[in-house]
Parts: sequence; C-alpha cells; structure tokens
Amino acid sequence: MPVKTGSIKFNTRGHADIVNITEQVAAIVNDSGINNGFVNLFTPSSTSALTTIEFEAGCLTDLRRLFDEIVSTKQEYAHDAKWGDMNGYSHVRAALLGASIVVPFVQGALTLGTWQQIIFIDFDNRPRQRKLVVQIIGE
Repeated sequence: MPVKTGSIKFNTRGHADIVNITEQVAAIVNDSGINNGFVNLFTPSSTSALTTIEFEAGCLTDLRRLFDEIVSTKQEYAHDAKWGDMNGYSHVRAALLGASIVVPFVQGALTLGTWQQIIFIDFDNRPRQRKLVVQIIGE
C-alpha cells in the first residue's frame, strides 16, 4: 500500500486564528495519484490543532467563544510561571482539540460532508509560520 508524504505551509496571526485548509488538502490528495485511502494531517506544534467545522463566520465565532469560556486567557497557568511566554492557555486549548485528523477519500475525493471543512487553529499568542505534515495512505 503506497504512502506519500507532503506538507502545507502558511502564516497565522495567532490568538485563535482559524485557517480553512480543505482546498490544499484536496489538491495534495488529487496530485498523489492514490485513488482510495486516508489522508492524515498532523501539526507538529503544541499550540495549534486540527478539526472540522462549517467554515462560516457564526460557527467560527462560536468556536472561539467556547474556548474563551472553558480555557480563559486571563487565568494563571503554571506553564507561564515557568517559561514566562504567557501562552499556557494555548497549550491547554490545543491539547483539548488534538494535533491530528484523518479523512478518508474515495476516487480521489475527500469524503467530507456538504458543510464540513478541515480547519487549522493557531491558539498561540503571536503570529507564527506553520508547516503541517500531510500523509496519504491508500491504493
């Protein structure tokens, strides 16, 4: 079973910046020459995460508000006391959501629902350059 590995690179603004990466993932799958299988996306970062959502302003606002409510930026974090970078909340938020996502594809097309897009969220407290690992496994 063939495995192909690629990447997606982009810049973020931090502070729960949400990036729709669906088109880039679909293009990498399409260019892979693999018709059926899985695409695994991984962010090698402890302050960012991957998930799916309807990429619509209301949904994005609701998601950001949820994280503000359950993991406040105003709370004290032991990580901040040790390192002084004041992004302890971003590590906790990223851990709750997760660093990877797997999406099956059939006949070269992602099997996402009608309103479902793949998103990257940068929870860090400053802009970053990000590089995702994209691994395609299939036949």
